[in-house]
Amino acid sequence: MGATLVLLAIIAAVILFLITIYNKLIQLRNYYKNAYAQIDVQLKRRYDLIPNLVESAKGYLKHERETLEAVIKARNTAFDASKLAAANPGDAKAMTGLMQAEGALGNMLARLLAVVESYPDLKANQTISQLMEELTSTENKIGFARQAYNDFVAEYNINREKFPNNFVAVFFNFAPAELLQSTEGAQERVAPRVSFS
Repeated sequence: MGATLVLLAIIAAVILFLITIYNKLIQLRNYYKNAYAQIDVQLKRRYDLIPNLVESAKGYLKHERETLEAVIKARNTAFDASKLAAANPGDAKAMTGLMQAEGALGNMLARLLAVVESYPDLKANQTISQLMEELTSTENKIGFARQAYNDFVAEYNINREKFPNNFVAVFFNFAPAELLQSTEGAQERVAPRVSFS
């Protein structure tokens, strides 16, 4: 009888331990999904700002129609990719698609900003100036939200891979979560050259 009680106590302790691991993985997964929701809010804000910026610039940039249309097309592609990522945050395919679409949008926005810089009247326009400031602020918020998301994803993945958590993760199908890398264009990540000659 005493051996049976000891065996039952050991089984109960193991079950309690596995439940604790499972609950921790659920908690961490919910944290990174919530963190992605914050990114999604900022992305939607940016997607709403871009058409306003393009519309405001149209009057000044009639001969730059191709650039404006390319920005809107890239915005629409990124918006669609963002909906897929929001439906399944952490999914590698969805995150990769979002990163690629956001990178293309970032490149098109950089091109538009270069065009805006070359037109002093457009650059001085109050509406354009305000939209550019809001866009810059939103980009910063996206960066902070992306960092928080990546921190939660890293914590989730570390806990998922630890022993014996990895057995619980595999048994209950806790898939690894994908980080959201910076979506800046490659030219923006290259360090500027400084020359004193």
